[in-house]
Amino acid sequence: MARGEVKAGLPENAYRPLKKGEKYVPYVPANKVIEEITVRSVLIGSLMAVIFSFAACYLGLVAGQVFEAAIPIAILAVGVAGLFARRSTISENVIIQSIGSASGVVVAGAIFTLPALYILGLKITIMHTFIACSLGGFLGILFLIPIRRYFCVEEHGKLPFPEATATSEILTTGERGGQSAILLVYSMIVGGIYDFCVEAMKVWPKEIRTDVLLGKVGGYLSEKARWVLKLDSTAALFGLGYIIGIKYASIIAAGSILSFLVFVPLVYYFGQMIPSVLPPGTIPIAEMSEIQVFGAYVQKIGIGSIAMAGFLGIAKMGKIIITSFSIGLKEIFQGVHGTSTSLPRTDTDIKIKNTILLIGLCVIGIFIAFWIFAGPVGSTNFALQVAIIGVAIVFLLAFMFTPVAARATAIVGVNPVSGMTLITLIITSIILVGIGLSGPVGMTVALVIGCVVCTALSTSGAFVTDLKIGYWLGNTPRNQQRWKFLGVVLSAISVSLAILLIHKAYGFTIGGSILEGGVSNPAIAAPQGNLMATIIKSLMVQSEIPYLLYATGALIAILLEIIGVSPLAFALGMYLPIQINMPLLVGGIVSWLVIKKSNATIFESGQSPKERGTLIASGFIAGGALMGVLGAFLNLNEIGKPIRFISVGARYMKEFVEGTTKVIYKIPEVGGHLHYYDSFPGQVISLVAFVGLCAFCYFYAKGNAKPKK
Repeated sequence: MARGEVKAGLPENAYRPLKKGEKYVPYVPANKVIEEITVRSVLIGSLMAVIFSFAACYLGLVAGQVFEAAIPIAILAVGVAGLFARRSTISENVIIQSIGSASGVVVAGAIFTLPALYILGLKITIMHTFIACSLGGFLGILFLIPIRRYFCVEEHGKLPFPEATATSEILTTGERGGQSAILLVYSMIVGGIYDFCVEAMKVWPKEIRTDVLLGKVGGYLSEKARWVLKLDSTAALFGLGYIIGIKYASIIAAGSILSFLVFVPLVYYFGQMIPSVLPPGTIPIAEMSEIQVFGAYVQKIGIGSIAMAGFLGIAKMGKIIITSFSIGLKEIFQGVHGTSTSLPRTDTDIKIKNTILLIGLCVIGIFIAFWIFAGPVGSTNFALQVAIIGVAIVFLLAFMFTPVAARATAIVGVNPVSGMTLITLIITSIILVGIGLSGPVGMTVALVIGCVVCTALSTSGAFVTDLKIGYWLGNTPRNQQRWKFLGVVLSAISVSLAILLIHKAYGFTIGGSILEGGVSNPAIAAPQGNLMATIIKSLMVQSEIPYLLYATGALIAILLEIIGVSPLAFALGMYLPIQINMPLLVGGIVSWLVIKKSNATIFESGQSPKERGTLIASGFIAGGALMGVLGAFLNLNEIGKPIRFISVGARYMKEFVEGTTKVIYKIPEVGGHLHYYDSFPGQVISLVAFVGLCAFCYFYAKGNAKPKK
C-alpha cells in the first residue's frame, strides 16, 4: 500500500462466511509490505503494557474491576499516530495494541490467585510471582499458535469475535478518517456519557429488575420462587450483543434463562424442604436470595458444562492439533522442513518446530519452579514428585482449556477463566492432599499452579483476539506471536511489583493473615484473591466438591452437542449472571433488525446500515470501556478520597421556586445514588433510557439509506 493511500475500510466479506472458492483479502494485502515492527511500535506498545498493568492491577485489587486494555490502547495508538512526522501505519498500531494488551490479560490471571498467597500469609517472593505469570503467559501464547489458523481462517465468519471487531473498526476508522471517524467518535461519546451516568454517577439503576419493575407481582415471584429477570442496561454490553449477533446471543440468553428462571426457582422450591445446610452452600437454601442460590448451586452446573464443552472442543480440533504437532516433531527429529515459507506473509506463524521446543523449555522452567517451592517440605524425592505432578496438571489443564478460552472469547468476548481456575484448584488440591502435601506449602504450590494455568488461559483467550485483528487487517502472525512474549514479560514484572507494593502499603488483611485470624482489609477488597484464599483453605482442610452439579452440567453440554447447539455458548449463559447476558440478546435483536434493512437499502456512499450499525456498536463498547476505567477510579471511596469525584455543578439541586432552600434531588458523590434509585421510578427511568439507546442505534444505523435498485 503506497504511503498516503487510504482504503475505504474492511472488505465486504470480513464478517461473513466465505462462499465456495472465495478468499478473504485483508486490509493490507499479503503482497504489500508496510512498517509493522519498528522501534516506535515496540516502545509505545511496551510503555502501554507497563502503564496499563499497574492501572489494571490497582483497580482490580481495590475496586474489584479488571478492564480489558485492548480497546483503550487501540484508541491511544490511533491518537498517538498523528504526533509523529511520519504517521504510524495501521500495522504498527496493531503491534502497539498487541504488545500493550498483554497487560490486562496477565493482570486478570494474576489477581485471581497471587493476592491469596499474601492473604493467607504464605511465603512468597516477587521472583515466584514473576515466574508464575511469565510462564503461564508463555504457555497461553504457545498453545494457541497451532490452532491460530483454525480460529482465524477456517472459522472465518462463523465466530463473531466482538472485541476484535470493535478494535479493528477503531483502527481502520482512525486510518481512513472522514464520516466514519465522526460516526465512531459520536457513538463513543454517546456510549461513554450513557455508561458514565449508569456506572459512575448512578443517575439511574444499572440493573433493570422484574421484582421492582413489576411491582407486587414481581415482588411476589421473587419472594416465593426466587424468580427474577434482570438486565444490565449499559451501552457497552448492548454494543457487545450487537456485534455477537442474534444467533449466539440467543443461545447465551437461553443458557441464562435455564439457570435463573428454571434451575434457581427449582433449587429454592425443593431446598425449602431441607432445613439444614446443603453443601456446597453455607446457609439453608430457604434463607438464600436468588443470587446466593445461583452462586452456591446453579453456577456450578455452568462450570461443569464449560469443562465438558472443552473436552468436546478438543475432540473437534483433535485432527488439527495432532497434525500441527506431528509436523513439528518431524521437523525436530527428521529434519523435515515445514511449508511455512510457501505461505503468504499474512498466514505465517512461528514454526511449529520452534513452538514445540519453546513449550518444552516452559515445561522445564515450571518443573524447576515447583521443585524449588516443594523443597522445604521433605526429601528430594518428595519434592521431585510434587514437581512432576505440578507440571502434569499445568500442561494438561492449560492444553485442554486453551481452546475453550479462545472459543469463549471469540463467541462472547468473555473468558470464563474463573470457572476453569476453580476446577484447576480443586483437582490440584485433591491430588496434593492425596500425596500428603497440605498446609502452607501445599496451599502455596496449589495457588502457584492455579496462577500459571489462570494466566495461560487468560492470555490465550485474549491473544486469539489480537490474531484475529491481525488477520482482518493484514499483519504478519509471526510478528504478533514473537512480540507478544515481550508484552507478557513486561506485564508480569509490572503486576508482580504492583501486588507487592499494594501489599506493603496497605496490606490485604487487618490483624495478620486469614490463617492467623486476620480479616479482609476493606480498603483493599481483592475480591478474587479472597475468594481463592477461602476456596484453597477449605479444600486443604475438608473437601466438599459438588460432583453431581458438575456432572449435570456436563450432561447438558453433551445433549446440546448432539442436537447441534453450541455447548460452550449455552454454558457461558448458564455460568454468567443473567443481567450480563440479557443485554447481549437485546443487542442481537437490534442487529438482526438492522441486517434486514441492509438487505433492502444502501447509502449513497456504498455503506450499508449493517456496517454503520457495527461502527456504532464499536463506539458504544469503546466509550463504555473508557468510562468504565474512569468510573472505577472515581469509585475508590476509601483510599481514593483525594480523587473522589465531586458532582458536576452544584452539590444540591434546589426547587425552582425562588427563595426556597428545600432539596428535591441530591446529586450523589460517586458511590452514592439518588433517592429514587432503588424504587419503581428509577426502574422506569432505566428502562426508558435503555430503550432510547437501542432506538438510537437502530435509527442512526439505518439513517436515510435508499432502497437498492
